[in-house]
Amino acid sequence: MDAKLLEILVCPVCKGPLVLDKARQELICRGDRLAYAIKDGIPVMLESEARELDPTEEVKG
Repeated sequence: MDAKLLEILVCPVCKGPLVLDKARQELICRGDRLAYAIKDGIPVMLESEARELDPTEEVKG
């Protein structure tokens, strides 16, 4: 994931910052506890495609 792209991307729901989880290839919104998948190097920034984080899941990054 390009660092410059990561700097400008925000959560489509709350417009908050995203954290890259390299191991899972996801962009994480800590505020909404949503994970957006990165497929073939392209982030899928659709709320309907986002994965809700489990309440016990720790956000890394």
